[in-house]
Amino acid sequence: MQQFGIERSTFGYLKDGTEVERFTLRNKTGASACVLTYGATLHAVRVPDRHGIYEDVSTGYPTLNDYLSKPQFFGSTIGRFANRIAHATFSLDGTTYQVPANDGPNSLHGGNEGFDKRNWTVAAVDNETVSVTFQLISPDGDQGYPGTLNVTATYQLDDNNRLSVEYTARSDAPTIVNLTNHVYWNLSGEGSGFSALDHLLSINATCFLPVDGALIPTGEIRDVAQSLFDFRKPRRIGEYVRDARDRQIAVGLGYDHNWVLDGGRTQRPRQIAQLEDPHSGRRMTLSSTEPGLQFYSGNFLDGTTSGKSGKFYRMGDAIALEPQNFPDAPNQPQFPACRIGPNETYRHTIAWQFSLID
Repeated sequence: MQQFGIERSTFGYLKDGTEVERFTLRNKTGASACVLTYGATLHAVRVPDRHGIYEDVSTGYPTLNDYLSKPQFFGSTIGRFANRIAHATFSLDGTTYQVPANDGPNSLHGGNEGFDKRNWTVAAVDNETVSVTFQLISPDGDQGYPGTLNVTATYQLDDNNRLSVEYTARSDAPTIVNLTNHVYWNLSGEGSGFSALDHLLSINATCFLPVDGALIPTGEIRDVAQSLFDFRKPRRIGEYVRDARDRQIAVGLGYDHNWVLDGGRTQRPRQIAQLEDPHSGRRMTLSSTEPGLQFYSGNFLDGTTSGKSGKFYRMGDAIALEPQNFPDAPNQPQFPACRIGPNETYRHTIAWQFSLID
């Protein structure tokens, strides 16, 4: 087995015979990450615990057919617009656009055939930097969105166990863009049987976005102080995740909300959250350039979906931390801008730094 660099292999074939490739990125310390061309998906992440044992800490499916047929977005690149758009419609420069309503009356994660459902092409492979770049061309009118969008996703793993993905996008006409990665984490190991609700989470945010019954932001930006949404200091995730007395928790059956990150959008990634697992001793520090963080506590993992380990994923077996712009930003002008013009480049970098608890 190759000890350092990139290993390229076949993960499966689409119905039309197109190959879906898997790239395994390995650094010099023994950590690795697997990414797929299908959905520009982060398929697996193996990092050591306090005893030096390497385990896969991200959820995912064992086969391509699972990714084709199941709805959880495990590790997928989400676009053209991540999260929800109310009533599956928005206006841009005086024109109203209709996009797929695939979450009740609303649009979720770019529609039925979002970027997670596309087989991206391989644009570059660099063994020296242990990085791979995928590319996707989303044509004008794709899922109802205007403008032909040229998107890249570059995954890189360094020798300090820092995994990153940089997204870029350019359009030939005004459009909206909001890209993220929907990876789910369990730092005890995705098949360990230990709950991610026992992890400690901190988020660098003094406010969050309350939602209505359809999980659309109401427009209010609410202070987290003296609420169940205050993660400014590390808090056990499961402490209040089932507290139905809080309307916001009850609406989402747990956490499924966007935090307003301190400092807003930045040019370079800055630390926005930290996840710690007392059981394994693993720590993940999350950085991003975007203004929001969607924290989803795995509320709809119902035990019917089995993962790479062959075990069923239940509620709380993994949690998602998705850096992004605010949900429904196209319809809420007080939220950060999501429009790009034909002479602009969208960039979003996400970095996951793995280490051990002191």
